Amino acid sequence: MVSFKRIWSRLNDAHDVGAARNTAAVLMCGELLACVLILTKVPYTEIDWVAYMQQVQTFLQGERDYALIKGQTGPLVYPAGFLYIYSALHQFTAGGNIMLAQTIFAFIYLANQAVVMQLYITSHAVPPWVLTLLCLSKRVKSIFLLRMFNDGVTTLLVNIALLLLIRRRWRWSLVTFSAALSVKMNVLLLAPPVAVVLLQAAPWKDILLGSLAAVLLQLMLGLPFLLQHPHSYLSKAFEFSRIFLLKWSVNWAFLPEGVFRSKALAACLLLAHLALLLLFAQYKWCKKDGGLLRLLSQRLQGQGPPAMTTKQDSPGQADSAKRMLAVVFSGNLIGIACARTLHFQFYSWYFHSTPLLLWHAEMFSPLRVVLFVSIEVVWNTFPPAVWSSACLLICHLTILFELYKFSDWSASKSRSKST
Repeated sequence: MVSFKRIWSRLNDAHDVGAARNTAAVLMCGELLACVLILTKVPYTEIDWVAYMQQVQTFLQGERDYALIKGQTGPLVYPAGFLYIYSALHQFTAGGNIMLAQTIFAFIYLANQAVVMQLYITSHAVPPWVLTLLCLSKRVKSIFLLRMFNDGVTTLLVNIALLLLIRRRWRWSLVTFSAALSVKMNVLLLAPPVAVVLLQAAPWKDILLGSLAAVLLQLMLGLPFLLQHPHSYLSKAFEFSRIFLLKWSVNWAFLPEGVFRSKALAACLLLAHLALLLLFAQYKWCKKDGGLLRLLSQRLQGQGPPAMTTKQDSPGQADSAKRMLAVVFSGNLIGIACARTLHFQFYSWYFHSTPLLLWHAEMFSPLRVVLFVSIEVVWNTFPPAVWSSACLLICHLTILFELYKFSDWSASKSRSKST
C-alpha cells in the first residue's frame, strides 16, 4: 500500500519529470500497439485520399493553374506545401497504395504523439497520469491512420513549431509554423497568440528575421503557381469565402440552414473572435506587462523582452514554457469556438491542447475529466446532432470562462499536485 501511495504521489506531481518520462514511454509503447491493431483490424473507408491523389497526379502532370487542379471531391483548396508533401506520398506509395500510406501515417501519428508528450513534459503542465488522456481519442486516431487527412501533417508541424517556440528557437519556430501553414490554412488561428508570446519573450531581430524567413518560404513554395497563375493560386489556396454544408458541421448543427449560411452569422463570429482575443490579450496574457497596448508600446520604443536565461528543465523555464503553451492553446481555442464551421477532421487542431487548458484552469479534476470526455463524445457522434453541437459549444465556452476567470497567467507559480 505504501508503494502504491508513493507511485500515485509521483504520478500526481506535475514537476516529477522522471515519472512523466516513464509514463510517456509506456504510453508510446501502447500507442505503437494500437496503431498495429488499427491497421490490421479496422477496415479503411475512403473519404479524401483518392481526391488527394487525383489532385497530386494533375500537378505532377504539369498543371500549375490551381483552378484546374481537381479531384473527385472538388477543386484543390490547400496551399502548395500540401501538394509537395502528398506528391512525395504519391511516389512512396506507388501512386496511392492504401496500406502503405496508412503505415506512413501511423509513423506521423506516433511522431506527433512523441512531440506532444515532450511539450507536456518540458512545461510541467499536468501531472504525469494526465498524459494518458492524450492517447484516448478514437477520432484523432481515425484522422491520422484511417483517413490520412492533411490535418494530421499540419498538426505534427504545428507541434514541432511549438516545441521550438518554448525552447526559444524563435526563427526556426516561425519557419516551421510557415511550413504548417503551407499545408492547411487553419494555422492562421495560432498567429495572434504566437505574436503575443513573441512580443513578450523574443528579441526584435529574431522576430523580424524569422518572419521574413516564414514569408520567403511561402513565396518559394508557391512560386511555380504564382509565376503563371497568381490570382488562381491565392484565391484557392487561401480562400476565405468558402461556403460549407450544414450537414457536416460539428459545431453548428442546431442552427437553421439559412442562419448557418448567412453573412450575418459569419460577421458575428468574426467579431466575437476578435473581441475574445483582445479581451484575453489585454487582461490575461499580457496582464503582467500592463496590458497588450502597453507591451506593444514598450517594444516599439526599443525596450527588450524580459531576460530568459534559466536552464532547460529548471522550474522557471518550465513555468515559462507552460505559460507560452497556455497562451497559444487558449488563443487557438478561441478561434475554434468562433469557427464558421468545424468538420470531423478539425478535431486534430486542438485535441492535444485540451488537457493542458483544463489543468491550467482552476477547476476540480472530475470537472476536467467530464469536459474532456464530453468533447470526445461529441466528436465521435456521427452525423452531427443538435444536442452534440450544443454540448460542444457549452464545453468550449466553459473552458474559456474558466481560463479567463480563474487561471493564473503570471507564470510565477505552478501547482505541483492535481486538484
